[in-house]
Amino acid sequence: MNETGKPKHFIRQIIEKDIESNKNEGRVITRFPPEPNGYLHIGHAKSICLNFGMAEEYNGKCFMRFDDTNPDKENEEYVQSILSSVRWLGFDWEDRLTHASDYFDQLYEFAIQLIKKGKAYVCSLPADEIKKYRGTLIEPGKNSPYRNRSVEENLDLFERMQKGEFEAGTHVLRAKIDMASPNINLRDPVIYRILKVPHLNAGDKWNVYPLYDYTHCLSDMIEKITHSLCTLEFEDHRPLYDWVLDTLETPCHPQQIEFSRLSLNYTITSKRKLNQLVENGVVSGWDDPRMPTLMGMRRRGYSPESIRDFAERVGVTKKENYIEMSLLETCVREDLDRKAPRAMVVLKPLKVVIENFPDDRVEELEAPCHPGNPEMGNRSFSFSKTIYIERDDFMEDPPKKFFRLAPGKEVRLRYAYIIKCDEVIKDDKTGEILELRCSYDPDTKSGTGTSTKKVKGVIHWMSEIGSARAEVRLYDRLFTKARPDAGGADFVKTLNPDSIETIEDAIIEPGLTNAGPEDRFQFERLGYFYVDPVDSKDGKLVFNRTVTLRDSWAKIEKAEMSGK
Repeated sequence: MNETGKPKHFIRQIIEKDIESNKNEGRVITRFPPEPNGYLHIGHAKSICLNFGMAEEYNGKCFMRFDDTNPDKENEEYVQSILSSVRWLGFDWEDRLTHASDYFDQLYEFAIQLIKKGKAYVCSLPADEIKKYRGTLIEPGKNSPYRNRSVEENLDLFERMQKGEFEAGTHVLRAKIDMASPNINLRDPVIYRILKVPHLNAGDKWNVYPLYDYTHCLSDMIEKITHSLCTLEFEDHRPLYDWVLDTLETPCHPQQIEFSRLSLNYTITSKRKLNQLVENGVVSGWDDPRMPTLMGMRRRGYSPESIRDFAERVGVTKKENYIEMSLLETCVREDLDRKAPRAMVVLKPLKVVIENFPDDRVEELEAPCHPGNPEMGNRSFSFSKTIYIERDDFMEDPPKKFFRLAPGKEVRLRYAYIIKCDEVIKDDKTGEILELRCSYDPDTKSGTGTSTKKVKGVIHWMSEIGSARAEVRLYDRLFTKARPDAGGADFVKTLNPDSIETIEDAIIEPGLTNAGPEDRFQFERLGYFYVDPVDSKDGKLVFNRTVTLRDSWAKIEKAEMSGK
């Protein structure tokens, strides 16, 4: 553990050792460099928390840098969603919002330096030929026939590429390293390509754009990043990262450090596949509450604190592994349990008439807003002759351990009285249960009753008087398989047909009508719910179920792991 009581993972150890040795004059500067070509997802949360978190923890700075080198896939919607997600998680880049495109002029000049050093050349092979010449993991590549072009010819062609004289695909600029290298990333990688597409920030200035591996290390150098933290798939790219900086003899050489990415069961994080769900209308958008995007999780009601807690619990290692969804949901439950006020809501109402309760009487009852936080105060609601209970809380022919309501059986109404079911009223034609006729024991009022009568079951309810109506959306996991796309499987076939259930007229406590967008509640016995910030408008309330009170998937996961 370090001084903050947090686990001292290997990146903390590296940073603390660097500070102790006064490397980089004791400075800690990190960056979070997303591509603005989609919404951030839960996997990005780990990187966000790590990069901003390490800078914050060691009195350093973190740059919020957009890797905007592929303009035909980037747009302002993605930019704004990324900024919003990072802010929502609780991080602030202050005056350090940058873009790779801010450095395009410098990157272009660095490319010219490489050409002059004889370390880059214009290659005119078609893309498929470049791929063939590159070789395989077990066979070396072979030199391009254009590898030995003169410096003068390369400078001329590269300048003309930028002026727009050539079409996309006719030429690329490649680093000249080693086509026989065992590391395929060093086999003369492409560092610039022709792309005649307007840029979000740079406009129409450029007809050539740098590729990520070339751009990233130089952007780090320009910003004087000390610890360039990235996921393990970039480990094999580190020699290229170092080669570019060493070859150019840059004044600053950041250290790239790799860690395992966050892979979460029952999700996919491929932007291409997530976009497929959006484009095909499987979900309502990138912020659909079933999506693993941070905007989707926010709209579902996950708190930023719970996601930061999750990222910390997952830890930082070099080992790739899948994290159980139950851990994330546990973090959400634990956080919301502390802060979410309670309320009673009946999702699927069954009418109950209490025949021995006076017709004209309405009794006002009170209950704590939070059992563990008395400072939250109390809430009030009415009790009257006609109330509603959950349809699932009644069975005509119950099993032995059914402790809710049944013919001739008693149950306690939460915060109210014990009632007994005396009669079941059904539709003569369909046999559907229309209502229950019950009686109540006036001496069994919760907290003040004189009766010593005890029953095992307690159910929630709502009165016909004083209550209101709202739409409630019951969200569940989007996929039925822990690894929807394992082994190249068609992930669409594992979509959960029950991932959403919409209830139009749930009966809610009167106090919930004052709820505002993004308020969170625990609906007693039902789970944690969130006021949908998009669809709650014009007097309409929509509640999204964030998570159930208990892990309802535990048995499913156990069976799947055992192969049953």
